[in-house]
Amino acid sequence: MTAAGMMAQGLAAALCGSFVSFSLGLLGGGGSILAVPLILYVVGLHNPHVAIGTAALAVAASAYINIIPHARAGRVRWGAALTFAGSGVLGAALGSSIGKLVDGHVLTVYFALLMCVVAFLTQRARPAEQAADGKLPAEYVRLCGTGLGAGGVSGFFGIGGGFLVVPGLMYAGRMQIVDAIGTSLFAVGSFGMTTAINYAMSGQVDWLVAVEFVGGGVIGGAFGARAAGRLAHRRSVLNRMFAMMIVAVAAYMLYQACRT
Repeated sequence: MTAAGMMAQGLAAALCGSFVSFSLGLLGGGGSILAVPLILYVVGLHNPHVAIGTAALAVAASAYINIIPHARAGRVRWGAALTFAGSGVLGAALGSSIGKLVDGHVLTVYFALLMCVVAFLTQRARPAEQAADGKLPAEYVRLCGTGLGAGGVSGFFGIGGGFLVVPGLMYAGRMQIVDAIGTSLFAVGSFGMTTAINYAMSGQVDWLVAVEFVGGGVIGGAFGARAAGRLAHRRSVLNRMFAMMIVAVAAYMLYQACRT
């Protein structure tokens, strides 16, 4: 690739990372589902497995960075986080190992179908929050089981899986949504890092693109968090628009898969 081509690819990666982090900061879980198609079709890493490995690394790094303010505010339940992530890492390792064996074009079809599921879930009402007495012990058996399943899905598709992790923590860990969001970042980072390491062992991670993607994400995440406060009263409209965008991207992925 020429120097101009590398610069264009780097700029595209940074802009895509900024957009994904902006959507995460503005809308919450589910935004990282866009990382793989953006890396595939905008950044230009046309190998689906390389795109998944690179996206997993970028999402993991972003999650670990974004957990810092939540931890400072006391919104991370470390006991539940370690239990959920501990079992989920095993699921992510297994899921990513299976994903590497699946044909790349078939994997993009599965990914597009998953995006449609995520679009549907974003339109559902969030689960009711639990009482904030801080005395209810985490159900560690449920945390392990739920974490294992969420990690498996995350590893197979190379996504953060926040749309599964947040409700899973609320159900299994009996915590409020604000704590579940902060706690979920540790699990999302752990799942993504496990998947990225697995793909990296097969040479299926573009490290430069991942760094550029994360660099752009730092800026986008800050703007997304600010916009979330200002546009909180329009959250339902924003979620609906986001779901429509996910469905449109999924349709494009299915179209591309049918052409090949």
